[in-house]
Amino acid sequence: MRALVWHGKEDVRVDTVPDPKILNPRDAVVKITSTAICGSDLHLYGGYIPSLKSGDILGHEFMGEVVEVGKEPGRLKVGDRVVIPFTIACGHCYFCDHDLWSLCDNSNPNAEMTAKVMGQSPSGLFGYTHLFGGYAGGQAEYVRVPYADVGPYKVPDGFSDDQVLFLTDIFPTGYMAAENADIEPGDTVAVWGCGPVAQFAIRSAYLLGAERVIAIDRVPERLAMARDGRAITINFDEEDVHDRLMELTGGRGPDSCIDAVGMEAHGGGSVDAIYDRVKFAAFMTTDRAHALRQAIMACRKGGTVSLAGVYGGVVDKIPMGAAFNKSLKFKMGQTHVHRYLPRLMKHIQDGDLDPSFVITHKLPLDQAPEGYRIFREKKDNCIKVVLKP
Repeated sequence: MRALVWHGKEDVRVDTVPDPKILNPRDAVVKITSTAICGSDLHLYGGYIPSLKSGDILGHEFMGEVVEVGKEPGRLKVGDRVVIPFTIACGHCYFCDHDLWSLCDNSNPNAEMTAKVMGQSPSGLFGYTHLFGGYAGGQAEYVRVPYADVGPYKVPDGFSDDQVLFLTDIFPTGYMAAENADIEPGDTVAVWGCGPVAQFAIRSAYLLGAERVIAIDRVPERLAMARDGRAITINFDEEDVHDRLMELTGGRGPDSCIDAVGMEAHGGGSVDAIYDRVKFAAFMTTDRAHALRQAIMACRKGGTVSLAGVYGGVVDKIPMGAAFNKSLKFKMGQTHVHRYLPRLMKHIQDGDLDPSFVITHKLPLDQAPEGYRIFREKKDNCIKVVLKP
């Protein structure tokens, strides 16, 4: 089959690789009909996440048709059209039983290696390094899906791939970011970043009762899309973010702050952003946390900081004194996708949100390397790339 393969930093190619096979009784093989490039894939593309190996197949946002099942398929059968959560979960451990699917105890075969870095291992992830299991990803023609009696979600009739593809990751991720923000009716929510996850966080915040959402970025087309989602926008190249947030909230600060940027924050010419870039270039730090610092400083006293942007290692110069003395609450983590699928599918069915709004580019799988380039460089007003095998 053809698949998008990582060969090194900023070197991805579409190669011919062996077809996936059933390895365990609970496995299935899915023929991919749509797959997408995620912002967190760019961390892999840039070589920022350790334990990626040359030859690894990337991609964790994908859907398709079941073409083969193991001996214990559960409810799944050949011909089912499914979306696949990017988090892999067994369905029966302590964490799965407590609806904490991204923390599954059994789905990461490299858990011992990951525990040395993180203390304990979270779940396995598709196409996201050997720290998270070394599973082949879904930017390919076919993929093996472990625990297929638990993960795949059958798509109701009448919905296109574009409408449901993002149930795999960015819609639930944006929704969980908003849910983690502890939004109450009348709240003001600030969102750092206007990329795809942030776009869903903005819209999810309104679904959960926010009165105002303020979105922060500098890319014109992303800011415009945020305004289409009813957000007030701040261009951090043109305004001081903290001062503008204080102005908009009468000096109190947003009730909740969502960091949808993560480890590759830019921050313009601010002192801390320059500090981050220097240390990053010298391989003295792994993550640039400018957005998180701003969120902590801006959030109102007693407020909540929700982290949806990916962090991969160690962050520096975090204002913990401000966080402590303002009694801030923090919530974060990989998304418990399985928890949200029925709820978010209902929002789609009811017409509350059509997730396809975020798609700006569609390319055949063979053009995936070009898709990565334009997404990384934000060329051609690119916000979200969907690949068609």
